[in-house]
Amino acid sequence: MKQAKPNVVSPFSFPVKKEDLIIRIKRGKARTKEVVPKERINEQITVNTVRLIGADGKQVGVVSLREALRLADESGLDLVEISPNADPPVCRILDFSKYYFQKEKRAKEARKRQHEVEVKEIKYGPNTEEHDYGFKKRNAIKFLKQHNKVKFTVRFRGRQMAHKDLGYNLLERIKEELGHIADVDSEPVSDRNLLSLVMSPKKDIDKILEQLEKQETNPEVQQPEENTEE
Repeated sequence: MKQAKPNVVSPFSFPVKKEDLIIRIKRGKARTKEVVPKERINEQITVNTVRLIGADGKQVGVVSLREALRLADESGLDLVEISPNADPPVCRILDFSKYYFQKEKRAKEARKRQHEVEVKEIKYGPNTEEHDYGFKKRNAIKFLKQHNKVKFTVRFRGRQMAHKDLGYNLLERIKEELGHIADVDSEPVSDRNLLSLVMSPKKDIDKILEQLEKQETNPEVQQPEENTEE
């Protein structure tokens, strides 16, 4: 004999309109996917009166919710509650899809600015071969592009300690070749058998690297004019 299955009550078993959970933005030129916005819009707004800002950004004044919805509908835009805690709440007529996109973009840029800076270390020997030097230099550029600091370390072993000038020359070369995308945090510091240099990415490193990439892909070679005068 089969056992009766226990009655499981779904949280959605009671009648709920889809528009109460998820809103599809129908007004405005742009279109968005179904989203759950933090701001209440259109029929989600339940107050009787609102302080309205028109689509042109000018104050309309305190009007009934019905009047605000009518004006938004005539404009082909959305009524968005931007300050729900004000008395009365402040609403604005705008293209919500565009507004939401810009808001997400600003939040993404803010998260990018909050990037936690790390110190990446690149190790060399005083007699590093050219191939190895180039490989490690590319890694350093990658770290700088990620907005991290880079610590360049030259390690000396045994008799190499008598030739620290090779290490200083190596770090000077790094400073010169990466100076267009990075700033020197501290000049070379000697600590027993180590010599180190710390560099930080320039604030506009992304723009600099983008311009360099464009120059590499579309080089514009300007030939100097020949002087034909004798």
